[in-house]
Amino acid sequence: MTGEVDLFSQYRMGDLTLPNRIVMAPMTRNRAGDADVPVLLTVTYYVQRASAGMIITEGSQVSPQGVGYVHTPGIYSAAQVAGWKKIAEAVHQADGRIFIQLWHVGRVSHPDFLGGDLPVAPSALPVEGFVHTPGGKKPIPVPRALKTDEMPDIVRQFRQAAENARAAGFDGVEIHGANGYLLDQFLRSGSNKRTDMYGGSLENRARLPLEVTKAVIEVWGRDRVGYRISPHNNAHSMSDANPLETFSYFTRELNKIGLSYLHLIEPIGGRAGFVPPEARLGPTLRRIFKRTFILNGGYDLQSGSEAISRGEADLIAFGVPFLANPDLPERFRQNEPLNEPDVATFYVGGTKGYTDYPALVPR
Repeated sequence: MTGEVDLFSQYRMGDLTLPNRIVMAPMTRNRAGDADVPVLLTVTYYVQRASAGMIITEGSQVSPQGVGYVHTPGIYSAAQVAGWKKIAEAVHQADGRIFIQLWHVGRVSHPDFLGGDLPVAPSALPVEGFVHTPGGKKPIPVPRALKTDEMPDIVRQFRQAAENARAAGFDGVEIHGANGYLLDQFLRSGSNKRTDMYGGSLENRARLPLEVTKAVIEVWGRDRVGYRISPHNNAHSMSDANPLETFSYFTRELNKIGLSYLHLIEPIGGRAGFVPPEARLGPTLRRIFKRTFILNGGYDLQSGSEAISRGEADLIAFGVPFLANPDLPERFRQNEPLNEPDVATFYVGGTKGYTDYPALVPR
């Protein structure tokens, strides 16, 4: 690539043309209504941000078993599908493109969400951390290990969610394989101590994530499915003995499948949890994965443009900047100051800190 390619360049992703290379990253906002149904206020939230090259929605649980947070939307019931359909239609009317992120939290949950049942995981290992349940903040309990014969049902949950996403009118789906949730738990050695065909060797640990990916592609086709990973995220007791080996192997397998994009979270630039240049996996995974490569993690206008122009990524995903700046692409284009995010309102209900951030005044 040359320096002529930047964040504002058009990009062809499979059979979709994106007007720019600025992606809205998935961000949990805890605004869903009763029965985890998306609300009308969320229509406004996403339409405000439709100038992104592509929106990736907040994670949406694929089944009741996949819930781990209050007021997060699902994509498993008819009412949820209907709620998301209003959002997808409105974003399309605003000339936007929108993918939904398919999510199963696995062990990062609590019986309060699960009808008294324990959260499920690859292995029954203790997990550091707390979850905010309808009954308040509580420690994460030791989960139960999924049985081998339960794996087809996990695949079925993702497949059905993918079918529901098509019915809701989305442009595609992103599989949530990051941040210590179920598929990440299976892939990484620190959370997967199984001795059956879904644990032990790297090939076995990758089996369930790859089965899920293939099932979702059967519904959507390769051009409309992405996958998100976070090799450096150690929250909720996550770890891996050899991240370079694990994620290089997994990326090679995803590349063989040929899905549309790989979305890597790799914090840069001195922010909390940033990854020093010598520890970055992005350059290696970029060489392995032959289709669209998305980077996310602390980028701004300058660093994002530089990463694009150097060929380190095809697209850059922005999280908090998009949260506080609904017109982020135009602010970048005009090199205007960004709104400051109101952290206290990230995960509470209502319009404040959600749909009330000001847009630029037209010149």
